[in-house]
Amino acid sequence: MTSDILTPVLLSLKVALLSGVLAFGLAGFAAWRLGGRKFRGRLVLETVFMLPMVLPPTVVGFLLLIVFGRRGWIGRAFEFLSGMPIVFTWGAAVLAATVVAFPLAYQAAKAGFASIDRDLLEAGRSLGASEWRLLWLVEIPLAYRSLMTAFILGFARALGEFGATLMIAGNIPGRTQTLPTAIYMAVESGDMNSAWLWAGLMILISFALLAVTSPRSE
Repeated sequence: MTSDILTPVLLSLKVALLSGVLAFGLAGFAAWRLGGRKFRGRLVLETVFMLPMVLPPTVVGFLLLIVFGRRGWIGRAFEFLSGMPIVFTWGAAVLAATVVAFPLAYQAAKAGFASIDRDLLEAGRSLGASEWRLLWLVEIPLAYRSLMTAFILGFARALGEFGATLMIAGNIPGRTQTLPTAIYMAVESGDMNSAWLWAGLMILISFALLAVTSPRSE
């Protein structure tokens, strides 16, 4: 394969891996902290968590552009401290992919933690175990399969992200062009061979991820 073909593939894998880790970490922590807790405003908070899954990706990208763009206060602060903007960099692609991958990872992690028998946790607390000790020795081992699913679903969603990425990171070959945007531009320019090759790679990767997360009959 030529570098023109490989570059979007490698960039997509790098963005998806980092985004998958970030989405998994944030979603796992949120699911753990909210698990079994009832408080005023929880419904609103969880609704905000799930918004990126139902909003059009272009709307998500637009909101990210407003907040992290050169006119947004976070974007201005970042550019002042680092000397470079967030937008139109591969880091912006990671940001967009993390946001859209978060809801899927959160739902899977939430289901995993919710499946744990609360009596086991109460027994551990009665023996003096801290919350962090319970997390590492009880909750993570029991919710392992769901947590793995959370990471894989987050990775897969990040790999296929298009709309929000295009809004905040653009489509700069060699810098921010991921597989979905590369496929789109190849079709637009009539380069069907490249489009088929990239689409085939996406299908193979997605198939492998679905095979890993699919439940197995005993």
